[in-house]
Amino acid sequence: MRREFAQAAFVAAVSIGLVGHSFASAPQSIVTIAQGSLAGKLEAGGVVAFKDIPYALPPIGNLRWRPPMPANPWHGIRQAKDFGPSCVQPIPRGKSVYADPPKRMSENCLSLNVWRPADAHNLPVIVWIYGGSLEVGGSAQPMYSGRRFATHKVVFVSFNYRLGPLGWLALPALNKESPHGVSGNYGLLDQIAALKWVQRNISAFGGNPRNVTIMGESAGALSVTYLLATPLAHGLFQKAIAESPNMRSFPNLRVAKHGLPSAEQIGTRLKNALHAASLKDMRSISAAKITAIGLRVGFRPQGTIDGYVFPHQIVTIYNHGNEAHVPVLAGFNSGEIDAMRGLIQRQAPANLRAYRAEIRRGYGDLAPAFLKLYPGKDIMSSMLATLRDAVFGWAAEKIVLSEVRAGEPAYLYFFDHVYASARKRGLGAFHASELPFVFGDIGSQASFPPNWPPPKGAADIALSGAMMDYWTSFARSGTPRAPGEPVWRTFSDHKSYMHFGKTPSGATDLLPGMYSLNSTVVKRRMRAGDQQWFLDVGVNARPRIPGP
Repeated sequence: MRREFAQAAFVAAVSIGLVGHSFASAPQSIVTIAQGSLAGKLEAGGVVAFKDIPYALPPIGNLRWRPPMPANPWHGIRQAKDFGPSCVQPIPRGKSVYADPPKRMSENCLSLNVWRPADAHNLPVIVWIYGGSLEVGGSAQPMYSGRRFATHKVVFVSFNYRLGPLGWLALPALNKESPHGVSGNYGLLDQIAALKWVQRNISAFGGNPRNVTIMGESAGALSVTYLLATPLAHGLFQKAIAESPNMRSFPNLRVAKHGLPSAEQIGTRLKNALHAASLKDMRSISAAKITAIGLRVGFRPQGTIDGYVFPHQIVTIYNHGNEAHVPVLAGFNSGEIDAMRGLIQRQAPANLRAYRAEIRRGYGDLAPAFLKLYPGKDIMSSMLATLRDAVFGWAAEKIVLSEVRAGEPAYLYFFDHVYASARKRGLGAFHASELPFVFGDIGSQASFPPNWPPPKGAADIALSGAMMDYWTSFARSGTPRAPGEPVWRTFSDHKSYMHFGKTPSGATDLLPGMYSLNSTVVKRRMRAGDQQWFLDVGVNARPRIPGP
């Protein structure tokens, strides 16, 4: 009888929302939010994980290619112990270090996960956005476990968002359905919906909704850039971390511009390839087929400049200082292109003379500045560095400099640690190689994609500890600090940055002249109006960089 009474008291506590707040005798694995009660799972280190929490309705049927709608409530206690399915995506092939096919896929994928320490109360919150070119990826990938962040007294959130054409398609017919007359950007609207969910619910998990840091890498860092740029997300977070971002040109919704077809034209090409006469037809086609045909016809998921979600090109928003003004931490890796050499669209010139001739042809009056940075004595190394800086380095520094100009604390890093197993594979500090260090996941191959060389040395463990301290300190206070490690000075202090080699070390003026050269290239191409800026740099420079 006493046990039955205790169980009844527990159920009553759940029903009135005491669990997860002040009902001290209730298990820490139960919380109650607006949608209902959740049962999480105790993990190592006293961390409780809550997984597969729906934050929006499944975007299926007539909800496909619509902004996300709030998820329904449930009755009783929802089991939140296992990850939900990832969003529909192509299955990667080949031996790329990034190939990591999800265990499950579904259009019913708009869920999130929360890790918290058992005694969480008013803790800083990190919201993680995964990378994968907006085409692949998911929050269930083992490398993205938030457990170690939670042991650093952070409430960690990850979520899924729509990918590929299911998340980024624009069409005239979709514009007509929209009260704002726009389409595309559904994956970003998912991200905004997840952040709104955090604002409404994270206090039940012991997180502080007024101390939220968004964090992403690659396409996740691009998403951070989007969220900083769109007025729809302003106020939903207080700090931002961008690991290897980019700030390329994006298609306008209706008008071909900057060397790109309009988003409507891109979407119509896919619609025609699907032989769909109407939106009803498209919504009846399987998600797998849409994704496969999108890949076949070269559909590139990306943001759309629509006048609503994005009033202008992302670069223009930053140039005018209209991004969200928050503390930022951003950076990139020394070997960004090492594992992505397919981005180099042309064969290397036969010799140094041919290399210099190509650069003079493409860069005109800017050729001397270019050749000073990328002299071509080792032609392939110069080509790799050119792409690294034009795609990732310039964007990272622009984000940091923009926030400095807005009076915000801003921190730049350069990840340059080449660990032993990567070196054996002929890789340097490759794109995303900082992630195991940031997530504190050093050693076990089980946490990594099958072809990923894992770090596992004592020096790797020490560096990871320092980086986790810097990252979580930034989330906590807006200032990255690590006990016993160098002080990370703001970029406003003589262009200071943190160099992560075998150990952290402070330095100033990263890659002198790099930012200025790439800014001039982007400015001239924007002014021309018929050129994009992204991969068309160095010996890839087609068309020629316009003159002053």
